[in-house]
Amino acid sequence: MTPPAIPPTPPPRRRTEFLDRGSYRQRRLRDAARLMPVLGAVLMALPLMWPRDRPDQSLTSSGIIYLFGLWAILVVLAFVLSRLLRYGAAAAPGGDAER
Repeated sequence: MTPPAIPPTPPPRRRTEFLDRGSYRQRRLRDAARLMPVLGAVLMALPLMWPRDRPDQSLTSSGIIYLFGLWAILVVLAFVLSRLLRYGAAAAPGGDAER
């Protein structure tokens, strides 16, 4: 009696990418640009939730410094994202630069 024949193992599958790497990065950058206003609104609302020890206590000075710093960071982040999106759209072979 002969042992059952073992079927040959198929060669390992090559990993396929569903999206081009550049296209994937562009989509994630666009997602970040869409999420930034929501994140900025949530972060700007944080000073309203800061605890106060007494009713007459005001955190105006630290709140203003926080808001100005956050605003500056959001402006720089928006600038960087816009440059990355513009550069990526210009380099894309599909002619995505019109968006």
